[in-house]
Amino acid sequence: MAGGFAKDGAVQDQIDATIEDAVKHARAQLPRGESRKNCEECDAPIPEARRAAVPGVRLCVKCQSEIDEASKLRSSINRRGSKDSQLR
Repeated sequence: MAGGFAKDGAVQDQIDATIEDAVKHARAQLPRGESRKNCEECDAPIPEARRAAVPGVRLCVKCQSEIDEASKLRSSINRRGSKDSQLR
């Protein structure tokens, strides 16, 4: 049961929308096209097993890990601005 001006299920709708946004963002980050033989950041060779496992791969494991770690730090903020998140 929702209280105030919020409709029933508003919190769940917000959660669903946040998850949907995250999935869209993740899909947009997936590599496309032909895999590179060398990393485009550091020019290190990309192993054949990685190129087979991740079609369209552009980065070596080390560079990709650094980018993933940096994006993890930025994405920890709830940008939807729910009343609950504003009160904390």
